[in-house]
Amino acid sequence: MLARAALAVLIIVAAAAAAFWYLTMPRPLDAAALSHYGPGDVKKGERIFWLAGCSSCHARPKATGDALLQLAGGLELKTRFGTFVVPNISPDRKDGIGAWTLGDFVNALKRGITPDGRHLYPAFPYASYSRMKPGDISDLFAFLKTLPSVAGKAPPDKIGFPFNIRRGIGLWKLLYLSDTPYVQLPQNAPEQAKAGQYLVEGPGHCGECHTPRTFFGGMKRDEWLAGAPNPDGKGAIPNITPGNGGIGDWSEKDTAYFLESGFTPDFDSVGGAMVDVQQNIAKLPASDRDAIAAYLKAVPPLPTAYTDKR
Repeated sequence: MLARAALAVLIIVAAAAAAFWYLTMPRPLDAAALSHYGPGDVKKGERIFWLAGCSSCHARPKATGDALLQLAGGLELKTRFGTFVVPNISPDRKDGIGAWTLGDFVNALKRGITPDGRHLYPAFPYASYSRMKPGDISDLFAFLKTLPSVAGKAPPDKIGFPFNIRRGIGLWKLLYLSDTPYVQLPQNAPEQAKAGQYLVEGPGHCGECHTPRTFFGGMKRDEWLAGAPNPDGKGAIPNITPGNGGIGDWSEKDTAYFLESGFTPDFDSVGGAMVDVQQNIAKLPASDRDAIAAYLKAVPPLPTAYTDKR
């Protein structure tokens, strides 16, 4: 009887391990999907570069001017799961992404997978980038290849058990990696708002900071853009819906002007990590800022989800 019980336990454990291994497998795009990605346009890629905020994380900390285009990495992102160190994504073939193919780059943004088949941690916002259009990804890759090559790898992440087991990220992806819209705009919504939805939910990845997260670190769809704790532990990221405590009293023009100038309707100025974001968005065409403003006016109004009470 004991032998049979032990055998049954071993079979259950083996089956559970096999199921875990299968469910957490990295799943890159197949050749048919990758065929939609072709040579990119460098000029168009520059727009996506600023929209996606690449330099805000991947340039050296406190970089300014031309140094914003030297994507050496090194910024530390401190979270309750550990400290993630942003990698070098310059065109350096040894320490950056210079040896990556377009397919490698697509799989990083759309599936959160490294060229050698490992899961990327979602501190890299591929949960938002998964919504990006093929042309925009190709254009961004083309632009990145024109930037300065910077030698030197960023330091390793500082992550303890069990979060240092990357395979477990496969389970996180089953729960949270999706390219479906966060907001269902009505069919008769203005085209400008629909354009803004793509910019905000996809490459702009605004929800990564402005939306509260679940215990497992996924964004809460029912509190989309309603405000969240500051990832570095100081203060709160504001509600940017039209709801109570949000930006409902801002006009679309107010929002677009804020994104261009950094000044709020009551003559306050942008602060914190949003400074870099605003300066990036200020480099975009005015039509992009207008579209973002239109979308933020169209999202469901929600009360502020988080207020720092310290």
